[in-house]
Amino acid sequence: MDKMDLANTCFQLLQQKMNEAETAMKAAQESANSNEKSSMGDKYETGRAMGQLDRDMHAKRLASLQTDFRNLLKIDLSIIAKQVELGSLVQTEKFYYWIAVALGPVMLNQEKVMVISPVSPIAKLLMGKKMGDRVDFNGNKSNIISLA
Repeated sequence: MDKMDLANTCFQLLQQKMNEAETAMKAAQESANSNEKSSMGDKYETGRAMGQLDRDMHAKRLASLQTDFRNLLKIDLSIIAKQVELGSLVQTEKFYYWIAVALGPVMLNQEKVMVISPVSPIAKLLMGKKMGDRVDFNGNKSNIISLA
């Protein structure tokens, strides 16, 4: 499993999600702006307010994705750590984990990699562990087979 390929896949996924959030944000703004005032003023105001809330929700999502994108850029992909740290690609008997940003499962070369935030519960459990160490997460025990 190559971290560079994984990072590129994550960048593409984040870019796609950012584009979707931006499109949804613009659509919500246009919807809020296009509500025409009618004789039912309350209905108009409610529609505009709901459109603005929707836009704000998508704007927050976009900002969060942009932060993830910037954080992913900061990871030095060339480092192969002796223990689990930010940027480590961890292979256990059951899963691959990449300690990077909170993206969830990502498919790469027919393998599922759990791309997780360093503050997630499983990442906190893995941090500082070395190859051969055993981890127990929610009653599931597995050994760390490799680190990259």
